[in-house]
Amino acid sequence: VQLVESGGGSVQAGGSLRLSCQATGGTLENDAMGWFRRAPGKEREFVAVIRAGGRDTNYGDSVKGRFTISRVIGKSTVFLQMNNLKPEDTATYYCAAGLFTTSANWYDFWGQGTQVTVAS
Repeated sequence: VQLVESGGGSVQAGGSLRLSCQATGGTLENDAMGWFRRAPGKEREFVAVIRAGGRDTNYGDSVKGRFTISRVIGKSTVFLQMNNLKPEDTATYYCAAGLFTTSANWYDFWGQGTQVTVAS
């Protein structure tokens, strides 16, 4: 199974972007799906996760109230709506599938990443 992200790009601070992630070569409909990010020179950071059924979500403190994760129920597709973007949101964003947790260690599948750049 491969995860393919799309939707990254460059925006001005205060703008919005919507990231998408689609699984190919198999199904991950029973897995939690999440987003992580890594900025240059920084550790990988948990962003958001959503359960397989879509009822439960969890967010990193730095994105709460600005980002929203959602998924197509029964499909291996997840979205990350990012509003009120800040320059500190600049990073490569990775989609992942695994357990409903903030720890990257419990995710079995990872995408290649999509770049998000927020200009001040």
